[in-house]
Amino acid sequence: MNNVNQVAVWMDHASAHLIENPLNEIENVVVYSKLTHQERENAVERGEKKLHNTEQHEELAFYKKIGDLIRDYKEVLLFGPTEAKTELLNLLRTDHTFSDIKFTVENTDKMTGNQEQAFVREYFKKTLNKK
Repeated sequence: MNNVNQVAVWMDHASAHLIENPLNEIENVVVYSKLTHQERENAVERGEKKLHNTEQHEELAFYKKIGDLIRDYKEVLLFGPTEAKTELLNLLRTDHTFSDIKFTVENTDKMTGNQEQAFVREYFKKTLNKK
């Protein structure tokens, strides 16, 4: 996915859908958080502190994996229904590796795959028309 300059990431705390752009060739990659319902229950049984530590560790690993996938793009659109996109952006801003990437954050509702792709096409079409 690194021969294109633009990528969009629809995300919540459970998964991230990476959608490359040029408009005629969209490729989808899905990244899942490893903090499953079962792992959450297991951590709860061991205590609230353990759950909190597990959540933080898994969330950081989830965001790091997304960061690894988007590091070679010039423009990244982060969108979705939760604050996960903002949390990811705040984490990436602390790493100079991402300083040359233009990030945009958009709030959206939950979407189907087709809705995500349509949103990405429209977004990048608008940004192209502004240039």
